[in-house]
Amino acid sequence: MTIVGLTGGVGTGKTTVAGFFRELGAYVIDFDELARETTRPRTKAWKKIVEHFGREILNDDLTINRRKLTEIVFCDSARLAKLNQIVHPDVFKEDERITNQITKLDPGALIIKDIPLLFEVGRPANVDKVVVVSAARRSQLARLKKRGMSRQDVESRIKCQLPLREKMESADFIINNDGSVEETKRQVEEIYSLLKARSRARTEASRETRPASNRIMNRR
Repeated sequence: MTIVGLTGGVGTGKTTVAGFFRELGAYVIDFDELARETTRPRTKAWKKIVEHFGREILNDDLTINRRKLTEIVFCDSARLAKLNQIVHPDVFKEDERITNQITKLDPGALIIKDIPLLFEVGRPANVDKVVVVSAARRSQLARLKKRGMSRQDVESRIKCQLPLREKMESADFIINNDGSVEETKRQVEEIYSLLKARSRARTEASRETRPASNRIMNRR
């Protein structure tokens, strides 16, 4: 098994890249999805968030309006730390549950953990490799403006994240997402092949290092 942390800057196209990895056969754990799931209305985390940030962040159906909450915490390190303190324990617990489930099902699995703020919150101990999706500032601006964000909001989001250059310096693999979809997919395919080969090698090595008695029992 190989676990990969996938990250990048806001608007670099990380979701597209994660989708390509999934199409190729990798298991993808989306930390944004885990956060949404663990903060559903009336969950423990939801109650703490509402208590701390107020009911103004709620939609009519009581779900958390993620855009409003992001506007509050994105460039406020103290508030962001408080939100992470509330959400992360449940997110990491769910991530561990899913990871263990995948491992039992497929010992040679390639697991992609889509973690938007991987470097900002600290690289998880169980991540073997890191893939960073990069893009030029103009590409980031164009993608985020398509989501309805103003240029000022986009610039603010980019400024408040760890510089993309620093993330790239700490990456094991970099995917440049400034070109065509086909070019991006080709890069994903190349990295996927390398990571799968690594995962297979680790699985075989693990089998070879098991005690002989265990190997015999497993053949019965």
